[in-house]
Amino acid sequence: MKVRVIANKGGGTQSGRDAIEAAMAAAGVTADVRLVESADIPKAFADAAKANGPDAVIAAGGDGTIGCAAGQLAGTDRPLGILPLGTLNHLARDADIPNDLDAAAAVIAAGHIRAIDVGEVNGRVFVNNSAVGLYPDMVRFRVAEQAATGRSKRLAMLSASLRALRSFKRRRLWISAPGVETPVRTPLLFVGNNRYQVSLFALGKREALDDGELCLYAVRARSRAHLFWAGLRGVIGKLDQQRDFVTFYVDQAEISSDRDRLTVSADGETFSLETPLRYRVRPKALRLITPA
Repeated sequence: MKVRVIANKGGGTQSGRDAIEAAMAAAGVTADVRLVESADIPKAFADAAKANGPDAVIAAGGDGTIGCAAGQLAGTDRPLGILPLGTLNHLARDADIPNDLDAAAAVIAAGHIRAIDVGEVNGRVFVNNSAVGLYPDMVRFRVAEQAATGRSKRLAMLSASLRALRSFKRRRLWISAPGVETPVRTPLLFVGNNRYQVSLFALGKREALDDGELCLYAVRARSRAHLFWAGLRGVIGKLDQQRDFVTFYVDQAEISSDRDRLTVSADGETFSLETPLRYRVRPKALRLITPA
């Protein structure tokens, strides 16, 4: 088996080229390992998706790197493998891919392929989730905190979360979907690729990756204190889906705002998009290498 491995040189990757090559060789996989600067990651995956030779493309890194890979490979016949070496590895967790480098390489060598869904917002693919409001603010504050202090992603995110809570505000949004036309005022609109277990500040696990639906959760909190207490209930597992969220399960949705653009997150990355935001699920568009 021959693969091309793309690793994010400037991201949260915990293992270097030698460790990746050794793990793949031990699993019996011939690997062309390339460490790529963050800005060049999309092009590296685009080239790998079209290259002659590799049986699969492997993303070595966290959810941002994996989401970028999925954006290039979704809708193609080329499979995606994962070496979950980033700070956060939500897709790997939900697909039961082990965090251990050697064990993940063995999964790739076995070559079992499963078709999973991807989400899309205004043409941008995501494998886990997208959000408007509080979470994108937290990500922006975290990036600024890391640049200013050099703290780890986890420590910077803690500080960013407190800062985002201090600047609490609700967004006026309008949700249009099959059978749904409703305004919402919410500090956080969460859009998941398939259903997530209800959780506020920590992502719950998905039971399915191929049900062909999006879950939309709009947090009902009306104030900073309300949000704080909802967060505490989430820590002890006492969040109530009816009380704490406006919830919809759809295959597509349009999110309108009185603003021309909104800051949006997708798989932990943030960007500004024109409104309305057009979300859709692409059923079984990505061929993922997973445990059998």
